[in-house]
Amino acid sequence: MRDLPLIQDSNLLSGFEHAEDAGVYKISADLALVQTVDFFTPTVDDPFTFGQIAAVNALNDIYAMGARPLTAMNIVCFPVKKMDKSVLKEVLRGGLDKMREAGVLLIGGHSVEDNEIKYGLSVTGIVHPDKVLFNRGAKVGDKLILTKPLGTGIISTAIKAGEASDEQMKQVIDSMTMLNKKASELMIAAGSVHSCTDITGFGFLGHACEMIDGDNVGLSINSSAIPVFSGVRELMETGFIPGGLYLNKNFRIKQIKKEKTCPEWIFDVLFDPQTAGGLFFSLPGDKAQNLVKKMCRSGIVNAVIVGEVVKDHPGKIFVY
Repeated sequence: MRDLPLIQDSNLLSGFEHAEDAGVYKISADLALVQTVDFFTPTVDDPFTFGQIAAVNALNDIYAMGARPLTAMNIVCFPVKKMDKSVLKEVLRGGLDKMREAGVLLIGGHSVEDNEIKYGLSVTGIVHPDKVLFNRGAKVGDKLILTKPLGTGIISTAIKAGEASDEQMKQVIDSMTMLNKKASELMIAAGSVHSCTDITGFGFLGHACEMIDGDNVGLSINSSAIPVFSGVRELMETGFIPGGLYLNKNFRIKQIKKEKTCPEWIFDVLFDPQTAGGLFFSLPGDKAQNLVKKMCRSGIVNAVIVGEVVKDHPGKIFVY
């Protein structure tokens, strides 16, 4: 998009220049609109669950900006001549279920006939212009918190091949259908959050790199602290690795140094493309542990400190 003649506006607080999770437009001194859109093909077989996951994936971009989602519009591609419309109804019902949980009003949408089903949302939220959370701005000494386990891409690949166990399917579906609403609320209440994003298609390290692109800080990641779904290592060793993992790794590998203490399989998991992943954010070290405890007590049981922001190796991530 670099060659397009884009319109500039001083009220645009966040466009696509820094790979933010959503766009932010200031409409008054104390109010800004937050807008995002996301849709994709099914990650699971059950249409209701697929609708839930797609809605959570879109809504989470609003939470990652420190904002509150208000309204949403459905985006649907559907093979009406090949698939019964009852499937579409279940997908939409699943999406509406999560919108209701988020307190979001569905106000419309658009559908087109396509050879493959796709579903997602365009979401609008609100936030105070001075309280927007960007994916950049991490400060030296900050601790890094991740709120959900990694491995959805790997397990989803196994699900499509019919090789994932019931336990693996349950744990990954439970995670992908969990809104980041409560995590965002607790994060905002803690105060002093310096940067935030959610972990989705570019994988953990891809989104972590966005946090430090062009900045004068680096990240140090403790691989042993990273939460990973059970059974992921075995699935990887069997060959269930999504192509997006390799694309993510090839794109970002020059910014990352793997120490010998980091196992190879964990290092690869850090590039696994996630769906409806957790929040990943930085805040002062003296507040981090207390916030993790509050999150765990509130049901966000996998929230954990996974690293810190350092002044050494600016623009790079060391994984140990």
